Amino acid sequence: MEFDIIELTPEELSNFTSVQMQLLRSAQKNKNTLRENMDRDLRLFKSLLLTDDVFNSSLYAQKRAELEREFDFKTESIAEQLRYNLSLSEPYDPDDNDDEAGYIVDYTLSYNERYRIVRDYYLSITDPAERMALYSADDTARKYLGSYYASLYNVLYSYSK
Repeated sequence: MEFDIIELTPEELSNFTSVQMQLLRSAQKNKNTLRENMDRDLRLFKSLLLTDDVFNSSLYAQKRAELEREFDFKTESIAEQLRYNLSLSEPYDPDDNDDEAGYIVDYTLSYNERYRIVRDYYLSITDPAERMALYSADDTARKYLGSYYASLYNVLYSYSK
């Protein structure tokens, strides 16, 4: 998959954790879907113009410009959310046991504070299926939250319905 949602060097990309790569893949998939939808809408609009015999008017150019602006706006929104999610993740450090966590791992915090931090991080992931897959695979959260892990799983699952 080609990643063009945000600019990344090959070195930055190779240092991504699995959680960061999943966030990047999801954002790129959303951008690609937006592009496909825009192209489909333009083809449909072109067909309508041809059937109404007004193809030589400026309507197609206006519609294309409108859809491009909408695409750019939505793409920038996806990119901004991705940058935010990536900023929560720490870069890969092989000596760090919590290298996969995209949230602050501080064992001096109370369990309620840990729960809130992890909950907020996972609720910032907009795709419910992606959120549950990432949380289920998060061994750091399992260790970090202890008995609160199952409670948060239930909360996140209720948001995915």
